Amino acid sequence: MTTLKKGDQAPDFTAVIETGETISLSDFKGKKLALYFYPKDNTPTCTVEACNLRDGHAALKAKGIEVIGVSPDSEKKHTNFINKFELPFHLIADPEKVVANAYQVWGPKKFMGKVSDSIHRTTFIIDEKGTIEAVIEKVKSKIHTDQILEAIA
Repeated sequence: MTTLKKGDQAPDFTAVIETGETISLSDFKGKKLALYFYPKDNTPTCTVEACNLRDGHAALKAKGIEVIGVSPDSEKKHTNFINKFELPFHLIADPEKVVANAYQVWGPKKFMGKVSDSIHRTTFIIDEKGTIEAVIEKVKSKIHTDQILEAIA
C-alpha cells in the first residue's frame, strides 16, 4: 500500500511512546531503526510478531538495529502489552494515525470478507542517515526478525 521505497527519505515524526515520553525519528540519527507497524496489541498475529522481535532482539541489537513498534493503541494498552510479554523495545501510541499516515500504512483492508480501515502490517528499515534501506510489506510474524536481518544483509 505504501509508495515509500528503498532510497526515499523516511518521513520525520514526533510521537508519544508507552511511557508518555516523546520520541522523534531524529533521535535515531547514527543508528539503524526497524520501525514496524502493526494493527493491535494482544491480538494473535500481533503478539506472535512482537514476541518474535523480542526473542530476536539480541540478534538485531548485535547488527545495530533499534526496534520501535507503532499501532493506534493507547499508551496504557502498550504498557500492558510490553509488561505482559516482556518486550524490550518501545511502542508508539498513534491513535490519530499521524505516523501511520506519514508512512502510508493506514487504509482499507479486507478481513473475513469485510472492508475496513486498518494498519497494513509493514516494517521500514531506516539507516543511520534517515534513509529507507528496506520496506517489508509481506511481514511473516513468526519469522519477522529473520526478515529484517535478511533485508539488511
